[in-house]
Amino acid sequence: MNGMILLLFLGTMGLSLWATFRVKSVYQRYHQGGTLSGLTGAQTAQRILAAAGIRDVSVVAGEGLLSDHYDPAHRRLVLSPENYHGVSPAALGVAAHEAGHALQHQAAYAPLQWRMSAVGAATIANQVVLWLPLLGLFTGFIQAPLAMAIVAVGWGVLMLFNLVTLPVEFDASRRAKACLSGMGIIRTPEESDAVNRVLNAAAFTYVAAFLTTLVYFLWHLAPFLLGRSDD
Repeated sequence: MNGMILLLFLGTMGLSLWATFRVKSVYQRYHQGGTLSGLTGAQTAQRILAAAGIRDVSVVAGEGLLSDHYDPAHRRLVLSPENYHGVSPAALGVAAHEAGHALQHQAAYAPLQWRMSAVGAATIANQVVLWLPLLGLFTGFIQAPLAMAIVAVGWGVLMLFNLVTLPVEFDASRRAKACLSGMGIIRTPEESDAVNRVLNAAAFTYVAAFLTTLVYFLWHLAPFLLGRSDD
């Protein structure tokens, strides 16, 4: 049993680390030079928003490498300094991807709405799977079957949250690619290929996150399913 737990931990950890390494490696490869349009990431995002008639979303510079995200609560698009000021295909691709989330918000894209509604539950579930096993291990306050069931539910919530995240991220990339080519921001096959590689590598990190939570959910659910089959 302990060997299986260790294998499970190492396997999912390795998958996550490989996905993170891959996206950083691909990003660094295509974060060089510029594009024919000469636009920065910030200008790219602003043009996409303006073309969609979105006037109430600001584009601001954030902090940290690849800290880019769309903040629906404050109606702002946050780009890391490298992508806010950058003129590379990678910078434009990431900026357009985040702008794609604003387009989803404007269109009331259902998976994005589900994800936004589930953020609170996912935050609680993350704390449950992190602290409840330790609480049960050191205090014995919660009996094992009950703790196992609660943790299984927590992993199930995280798994569903990551599952809903997949169409949100893939659709944002699809919108980004369409905008970049349709608006003439990306103009050559080489630039288009670079954007595709960066966005595809980034998408795999979400696939890895989903697979990790799915494995842990099934692992914690298995004792209950096997117990019922034995009965």
